[in-house]
Amino acid sequence: MSTLSVRLPESLHKRLKEMADKEGVSMNQLITLAVSEKVSTLLTVDYLKERAQRGNRKTFDELLDKVPDTEPEEFDKL
Repeated sequence: MSTLSVRLPESLHKRLKEMADKEGVSMNQLITLAVSEKVSTLLTVDYLKERAQRGNRKTFDELLDKVPDTEPEEFDKL
């Protein structure tokens, strides 16, 4: 595990402490979760951009033309 020193504005540090207390976790845990979520989001965006570049509009339209133009069935709520 690595150690990282981060300088935060006092106002952000205060909010971070309040949120960590409210969630019942340490500030370190809250920061780790926030960074993990951000990294995951950025990796997902990169993945989706790469997949989009491989897409083919003509193939998409051909597949979409095969889908029946009907309303979905209604399901009873449980």
